[in-house]
Amino acid sequence: MKLLNKVASSKLGGLVVIWGRRRVGKTRLLLEWAKKLNGIYWVADESSPKIQMHYFARSLDASFPGFSRVQYNHWNELFDRIAQEAKYTNWRGPLIIDEFPYLVSASKELPSIIQRWVDHQAKDAKITLVLSGSSQRMMQGLVLNDNAPLYGRARELFKLNPLLAGYLSEALLLKSSRKIVESYSLWGGVPRYLELASEYKDSLLEAANELVLNPSGVLHQEPHRLLLDEMPSAMPLRPILDAIGSGAHRLSEIGSRVGQSATSLSHSLTRLRELDLVQREIPFGESEKSSKRSLYKIKDPFFRFWFDVVAPRRSLLAESDGKYRIGLLKKHLPELASITWEQMCLAYVSRTRSLAKVSRWVESGRYWMGKGPEWDVVAKCENDKNLLLGEAKWPRRPVTSKYIQDVLCELKSKGLPPLKNIAKYKIKYCLFLPELPDTIEKLDKDLLLVDACAVLKELK
Repeated sequence: MKLLNKVASSKLGGLVVIWGRRRVGKTRLLLEWAKKLNGIYWVADESSPKIQMHYFARSLDASFPGFSRVQYNHWNELFDRIAQEAKYTNWRGPLIIDEFPYLVSASKELPSIIQRWVDHQAKDAKITLVLSGSSQRMMQGLVLNDNAPLYGRARELFKLNPLLAGYLSEALLLKSSRKIVESYSLWGGVPRYLELASEYKDSLLEAANELVLNPSGVLHQEPHRLLLDEMPSAMPLRPILDAIGSGAHRLSEIGSRVGQSATSLSHSLTRLRELDLVQREIPFGESEKSSKRSLYKIKDPFFRFWFDVVAPRRSLLAESDGKYRIGLLKKHLPELASITWEQMCLAYVSRTRSLAKVSRWVESGRYWMGKGPEWDVVAKCENDKNLLLGEAKWPRRPVTSKYIQDVLCELKSKGLPPLKNIAKYKIKYCLFLPELPDTIEKLDKDLLLVDACAVLKELK
């Protein structure tokens, strides 16, 4: 809202471009903003260009009476008239076009028309124009590719991301840090999912059953809809998500599951990463470009939940009752929470300024090599003196002092990862746990303990 207000309050107008996945809150943000500034909000659909122009013109009647009485045959005519009316009435917008990719798919010339309009008529009338859309690839292509008509025109352009985990306490009225992490492992930070889940008060299992596991639930086919709505459709990528969701993380494994050679998957995986659905993980300390030990994992918590629990059991869920479905979720929730917790701990380390009195930890990540030991969290400080080795645990039972001692022994028994120049570092050990016991026996001075409350406080 601050970024949007900054453009509108400058009185010079300009172009704003916003994109992000469906359900993330783009429409709500733009509607609230338009309401405050008496702007015009219009959402495109998949109809023909002439019908789209007619609908668009009707939405402008409220600000420019009689605007839709004219029949517009070309987008040039319509936008020229907007500039004339705006200049005559001293109206500066915002003029918001949501789901802009729908318009472009039917009228390929539209980005070039808007480019000329933004450069000349709109600039002269000082209009603020906002283009928004859920097709992330198309929206980014319209403004980020250096050969795109709108490249370099936007005064503000940003991707609207899901909320960080620290906001779920407020969104779902939860006080228990453990419950917040478990909730985030199912819903992620997508506002619409949280809005739906909030109607079930404190019952995570009931919410997940009714909204997702139940075949009639509103989110039961959500990934299918999201992939289908991308432009071009991302449905051909579905088998890759199924393969990763079922446990295939190496290129060779994914290729074997989907019946393609590993070398042919590069383009598809790149697109899934652009959509923020899949992430590429390499061992700590290795080069992003040259590492050959990549793992591909589902990044979005909701997609991870869906492809782990729902996708392989669609028929079974259709024939089962609520008791069975909730029992199934109880079985899978600890593992989903554990994976999400590990990601949250890595995010915490990269953001915090208070861990071990180090100003900043950099290059945080996991480390593994073949069948050797794995470290959940490895990070070095920016002055290159300290190295953090951490273990992220998500036990079902409350944490005790004995449990902490056992995990520390397990962590130290791994030795040190075979990193370059590791002998020069001072090693700091860290355990990430859901909660800490009320009393803790004397521990190693180099051991750091971080609970879920501290992690969630940082993820805001």
